[in-house]
Amino acid sequence: MIVKNVKIFREDGSFEQGEIVIEGERFAEATSDETVIDGNGCFAIPGLTDVHFHGCVGYDFCDGTEEAISAMAEYELANGVTAINPATMTLSEEMLTKIARAAAAHENGSGADLVGINMEGPFISMEKKGAQNPEYIMNPDIDMFRRLQKEAKGLFKLCDIAPELDGALEFIDELKDEVRISVAHTCANYDEAKAAFDHGATQVTHLYNAMNPLTHRAPGVIGAASENENVYAEMICDGVHIHQSAIRAAFKMFGDDRIILISDSMMATGKPDGQYSLGGQDVTVKGAYATLTEGGNLAGSVTNLMNCVRYVVKTAGISLGSAIKCAAVNSAKSVGIYDNYGSITVGKLANLVLLDENLDITRIIKRGTVVR
Repeated sequence: MIVKNVKIFREDGSFEQGEIVIEGERFAEATSDETVIDGNGCFAIPGLTDVHFHGCVGYDFCDGTEEAISAMAEYELANGVTAINPATMTLSEEMLTKIARAAAAHENGSGADLVGINMEGPFISMEKKGAQNPEYIMNPDIDMFRRLQKEAKGLFKLCDIAPELDGALEFIDELKDEVRISVAHTCANYDEAKAAFDHGATQVTHLYNAMNPLTHRAPGVIGAASENENVYAEMICDGVHIHQSAIRAAFKMFGDDRIILISDSMMATGKPDGQYSLGGQDVTVKGAYATLTEGGNLAGSVTNLMNCVRYVVKTAGISLGSAIKCAAVNSAKSVGIYDNYGSITVGKLANLVLLDENLDITRIIKRGTVVR
């Protein structure tokens, strides 16, 4: 297959007019397939990777069922996301075990590829719990994580932690080579956050949210992360969680090599307003807002990652190339799948999305097969 007449995304964030060759499931230099697709001048980008979302179309990853995973995967693919790393919530070990087993049993099919799991909680701060269930919050437990990782057959790619908790630094020291550690839902000050990064934490979960703000005398997690070139920063760019000015500020602090766009979507995504749930707690959805019915805390988003890309470009004024780096390249690198995903590179899986000038999807190709 040849996709011609497209503006091809390059790994440095630039675009180059040309054509893309696909042989079988992978990008190639030559092909025996004589199929030609005219891209009509569209932007050709790699399929996106969402490393942090909870649900969509009425399903939650924490349902712990094949039905939920498959439905979520289909929705994500239809919106240009070809790899998913869904997140758990703060739950009991028993419930997390059920989720881990369901993910391990899932076989990738017609939807987005399940490439890992993000363990968001229970090793978080009670004071910054956000929409997480306080009943299950606990200090970091190395043995518990390893039990869950065994049930998941190694699928846990991210594990969130509040570094001020007892045992947090020991947890990072012990597990940093087994799973990527992300600082999250935390009251950590600058020194506590810096210690976590010095010990081996390499990511920040939804920057600005569920952490102390950056101020001139107390820079906190944001200040410590911005100074460490090994640290990625996730951002929920749905137009609700972060003001567009704060998005632009983050791009200046971190650069487009270290920001990861995430949706943090919950089960109401793709569904109408109404009553839903997240992590066993009731959520009210109205317009762009999903909030805990009791307490009013934001409870994830009701958008998808491609819409976050559109918001960053159209409203926050970030270049399309930078936005795609943060939604495809950096995200794939952060969960260790960049050898097969995240860029239009010979040898990688041929996951391709064509966008018109309005950033609407005109074509989706997954593993060399046209799905839209």
